[in-house]
Amino acid sequence: MVEELVTAGVTLASVGAVYAMAAARVVKQYERGVVFRLGRLRPEVRGAGFTMVVPFVDKLRKVNMQIVTMPVPAQEGITRDNVTVRVDAVVYFKVVDAADALVQVEDYRFAVSQMAQTSLRSIIGKSDLDDLLSNREKLNQGLELMIDSPSIGWGVQIDRVEIKDVSLPETMKRSMARQAEADRERRARIINADAELQASKKLAEAAEQMSEQPAALQLRLLQTVVAVAAEKNSTLVLPFPVELLRFLERAAPAPAAPAAPGAPAVPAAPVAPVAAVAPQPVQEQLPPAEPQSDPDSEGSISRQD
Repeated sequence: MVEELVTAGVTLASVGAVYAMAAARVVKQYERGVVFRLGRLRPEVRGAGFTMVVPFVDKLRKVNMQIVTMPVPAQEGITRDNVTVRVDAVVYFKVVDAADALVQVEDYRFAVSQMAQTSLRSIIGKSDLDDLLSNREKLNQGLELMIDSPSIGWGVQIDRVEIKDVSLPETMKRSMARQAEADRERRARIINADAELQASKKLAEAAEQMSEQPAALQLRLLQTVVAVAAEKNSTLVLPFPVELLRFLERAAPAPAAPAAPGAPAVPAAPVAPVAAVAPQPVQEQLPPAEPQSDPDSEGSISRQD
């Protein structure tokens, strides 16, 4: 009798141990347990730690509550200004409701991935190339809203979306490089012209100051000679001031008329003034009359006045 009781106790203990081993579950700190009893969702969600389920009746599904980093494959699209680009991004999301993540969507990871790709292609078509290159923060916010709106009912929350890289065609890269080079050259020319303008103003002020003090030009000439002589050149180029040439030109007398070769130079005699002569009236003289013959008397010649 005692042996039968001992055997029954050992059997019950073994069955209890097997039952406990089959019913025991351990949920980690970053996980939540969702229990399905005979296919129906139990309202309570098991927290972290040790928990028990009914073997062969309950089924425990563990859901990771950590933030998931999901890369979005590169999507090729045409921007609003007709430029073909390839853009890839990364999505950061986490599960906030474990029951909805298992019940409302078949595979929430795959669903978030497909929604991110579709939203990325949509945001490429609505944006310009300059926005993709320089205004990424605004595009990231718009992309986050487009992904987060349908995922609210999935028990998933989108934390952040980042555009990683924008790939451009080689022809577009060369065009942008030429544009940047032309813009920098334009700015360099403007700065150079501004410097020339300022230098011309300063030179005009210096010239005005030197015109008041002629000795300043000679001092400046000596400074230039000293600066050139410091180079230890074999040839010294001495600039001759133009103002000195103008001074010598004004001081030189007027040149005389060239004389014949071999003739002594004769000083020019003073020319006496000529008195004005009054015009005389001219009398008109009539020519003498020709003699005419008289038909009545032959050989006689009559003169008519």
